[in-house]
Amino acid sequence: MENPPPPTAPAPPTEADIAAFQQQLGRPPRGLRAIAHRCPCGQPDVVETAPRLEDGTPFPTTYYLTCPRAASAIGTLEADGVMKEMTARLQEDEELAAAYRAAHEDYLARRDAIEVLVGFPSAGGMPDRVKCLHVLVAHALVAGPGVNPLGDEALALLPPWWRKGPCVTLSGDD
Repeated sequence: MENPPPPTAPAPPTEADIAAFQQQLGRPPRGLRAIAHRCPCGQPDVVETAPRLEDGTPFPTTYYLTCPRAASAIGTLEADGVMKEMTARLQEDEELAAAYRAAHEDYLARRDAIEVLVGFPSAGGMPDRVKCLHVLVAHALVAGPGVNPLGDEALALLPPWWRKGPCVTLSGDD
């Protein structure tokens, strides 16, 4: 991948961000707190969600990837067995396993800064396995390089999803 998009500071969602989210996922946002990362095209590609949804249901996925192009490319990696290979490496490489545990701790600390969910895991299979590359890539985009080693690896395997321009077009953006 050519230069992954740099981290951006989380920001409150605008009405345009909410409209983009709805187009990206085909549904209204649930538990939306902030736009955690923006694609180089300017649209949200990762949102920060509340640890509990509006009805009180725990939702431990703090960083949720919304860009359908990035999500599709990640789905291809998952289908190609990347998660299985990464999980196997975690069992064999102590340094990688330690770095992945540190990523897990970072994820929990970021979620706990919003609300502590006692007894709930971080996300994406951390710290022992790789269950969802979408979560790991979202965390890597938000945290920046060097925080989530497997998120960084997955991000490096992706094509530049933003190159074709915005994944959604809003009225007035044309």
